[in-house]
Amino acid sequence: EVQLVESGGGLVQPGGSLRLSCAASGFTFSSYGMSWVRRAPGKGLEWVSGIYSGGGSTSYADSVKGRFTISRDNTKNTLYLQMNNLKPEDTAMYYCSTMYGSRSLWGQGTQVTVSS
Repeated sequence: EVQLVESGGGLVQPGGSLRLSCAASGFTFSSYGMSWVRRAPGKGLEWVSGIYSGGGSTSYADSVKGRFTISRDNTKNTLYLQMNNLKPEDTAMYYCSTMYGSRSLWGQGTQVTVSS
């Protein structure tokens, strides 16, 4: 079964850090570019960051640039998002995603709440 499973979310104070993980299974993870996307309460989907299949090229939304770092371990079939200096506006459900053939593949998401 093709699957993405996110973990690592939680409640953190402003200025804090979290590391999200996305475990992939059922497909050749190392052949696919991956993305992190988030949905804040009452808002639409926002692309956060992306990484090429080999991990050599990354990109970020302006809203997270300099604070978030995307990475991957193709030996563990796992995608990461290191989030530092978190702000209340980072509160959202975070999803990892990839284009698997003609369809978009998503996990169930992990909730990040930034609040004092």
